[in-house]
Amino acid sequence: MNQSLAAPRHWPRRFTLALCLLAVPASAQAPQAPDPGAPLPYVIGLHEAYLTPQYWAARLDNADTPLLDRTQINAQNARMRTQDAHIQDIAALPPQLTAAQVRASVSALSIWPTWPLYDDRGQPITAALRASIEANLGVAAIAAQVAPQYGLVVKRAALRTFPTDTRVFSTPGDTDIDRFQESALFPGDAVAIIHRSADGRWLFVHSQRYSAWIDAGSVASGDKATVLGYGTQGPYRIVTGAVAHTAFTPEEPRLSQLQLEMGVRVPVLADWPAGTPVNGQQPHAGWVVQLPVREADGRLALRPALLPRSQDTAPDYLPLTPRLLLQQAFKFLGERYGWGHDYNARDCSGFISEIYRSFGVLLPRNTGAQASSPALDSLPFGAGDDTVHRDRAVAAAQTGDLVYIPGHVMLTLGHVDGRTWVIHDVAGGSWRDGDGTHVQARLNGVSVTPLEPMLASDSARYIDRITHIVRLRTPLKIRE
Repeated sequence: MNQSLAAPRHWPRRFTLALCLLAVPASAQAPQAPDPGAPLPYVIGLHEAYLTPQYWAARLDNADTPLLDRTQINAQNARMRTQDAHIQDIAALPPQLTAAQVRASVSALSIWPTWPLYDDRGQPITAALRASIEANLGVAAIAAQVAPQYGLVVKRAALRTFPTDTRVFSTPGDTDIDRFQESALFPGDAVAIIHRSADGRWLFVHSQRYSAWIDAGSVASGDKATVLGYGTQGPYRIVTGAVAHTAFTPEEPRLSQLQLEMGVRVPVLADWPAGTPVNGQQPHAGWVVQLPVREADGRLALRPALLPRSQDTAPDYLPLTPRLLLQQAFKFLGERYGWGHDYNARDCSGFISEIYRSFGVLLPRNTGAQASSPALDSLPFGAGDDTVHRDRAVAAAQTGDLVYIPGHVMLTLGHVDGRTWVIHDVAGGSWRDGDGTHVQARLNGVSVTPLEPMLASDSARYIDRITHIVRLRTPLKIRE
């Protein structure tokens, strides 16, 4: 049994903002660097060409060499499942959980913040509202023995700290970061259901990477074998675009224009008769895929849907090469920052997770867990690491390396004129411009910036705050 599912756990919380980086080593540059294009205003040092994956790939002499092959990725994922306590094996749950175990799981997540909270009108959250939200946890009604149920998520759905869709904020008027927003699950994600809220509208679930509250209408319950067996047999389609959508269909509204996120894998019904329509449409121009739906009684059914060939998908996970890693990262360029996958978007660690998911690589959900995972090759930094050591490590960062500061992750693109460039999903950002003026930028989305000028405070650089550099390939080595 996975003890992390049965015992109390304090999941890493995202109380600071995070970034996502992609860096290319100076030693890997081609002899003739491509034209950077016209300089662009505002972001320090930015040029037009830096906003394209082709520019960064052209600077590499190994752009098409796999960082890890499929066998190595499978081995990496196996290490992640066995060594990292943030990855949960819901199949290993016992047939019965005690009330204390369920209560501990809920209590580990649903902790009311110690600072004042405000609603979306800037008004303080009242004691009465807090009491009603906490009462909806329903922990007093947990039975002495709880048999986990299993289900598949049928549409993109938020994971919440508490069983409520009430949005709460730390600062009046600043409504971007909902403090009750944890993450999101996507169609086909499997969950173990261990508790229901007092009003019956919310389920407390364990998923592979997170435990939280989810809207009950987003989950269809089925037998364990069906739920855990969904999508385990090919053929498949892997979503390789930022998102893909099924075809519109009035015949089956539950599967009409359903949004599928990067890295989602859906089974293909390869033996579907060529002349038989799918939800009113002949399927020659699409893939007939099987997707979960929720029946009126909440039970799971698997139904065919059409995934148009125009959508950005592949028959298998992509090869993990620098060129394709760059390509996948830039598919999110300009997307609005979404704390905890809010705004139908994603935050920095979600951005990283979904990029690597399209290659079949499993990562923990949050920045702290990713940075410190025992299953990943990581170069840690501490208070004793001086500026020279940190600068040398950044200069040695390679394409796809992940650079972490507290609450934030960046993906390395490469090095140009002594600067290390990254792509990241970031809410803020600041630097000093050419005349020393401190620029407070509200980037608020997936952006390309240099790392060296980025400031974590008036005096500290991001580089001074780096906690880890993670590399998904051969062990990390720093140049002397």
